[in-house]
Amino acid sequence: MTQHATTGPWDSQPPERAGKRPPRRVRGAKLGTTVVEQLVDDIVRGALPPGTALPPEADLCEEFGVSRTVIRESVKVIQEKGLVRIEHGRGTQVTDPRQWNLLDDVVLTAVIAHDENVTFLDELVSVRTALEAEMAAAAALARTPGDEERIGAELAVMRANLASTPDFAAADVRFHDMIMAASGNRLGRAIVNSIHDKARTSMLYHGEYNEAVMRQTLAEHQAIKDAIAAGDPEGAAAAMRRHITDSWNRRRP
Repeated sequence: MTQHATTGPWDSQPPERAGKRPPRRVRGAKLGTTVVEQLVDDIVRGALPPGTALPPEADLCEEFGVSRTVIRESVKVIQEKGLVRIEHGRGTQVTDPRQWNLLDDVVLTAVIAHDENVTFLDELVSVRTALEAEMAAAAALARTPGDEERIGAELAVMRANLASTPDFAAADVRFHDMIMAASGNRLGRAIVNSIHDKARTSMLYHGEYNEAVMRQTLAEHQAIKDAIAAGDPEGAAAAMRRHITDSWNRRRP
């Protein structure tokens, strides 16, 4: 896979206004959740760059139209996600992106949303490739007749839905999940499903589907299935690695 620059979305976003932030009133029972999501988004997109302090508590109360208690609890949550640290005498400082918890749902969603140069998606695909290749190898050794039946069933659904992109794509996701389930690696499956679900919210990740692409995907999936059915862990890993990498190269912006 072609190597790309390692800059992330936080490197290319210019700091925003130096003056007072406009009101962003939030309503409903989940006020803290909304405040957390908006502040995380501000940090990730560079409106609050690393090393700067969050606005004073009173300003955030006015900006979001919430109480000091909501702001304090929200800041604690953001600190737990690794995006800020509270320093006596300096306020709440935005941390370096290397300290962020990128597996946190809110952080991961924001980073992907602002990954305009797709370098983070490159990293995500690299992690997914490594984990799924290992799980394909494990599935080749640990599969049961039921596993093979479920994997084959999803491949059949894909083949039957070349005229329906949504149904084809949904079966594609289930095909991969059945292999991960067959591997018995619960943690690897959870990590891949989490990062892949978030990646799929980005139009930059999807690319364009057409019949040629779908038929190529089918052929690659068939190779994975055949290697697993043959009990060939090396072949299954190689086929999975080739499929995920080539698929990303085909649709990468």
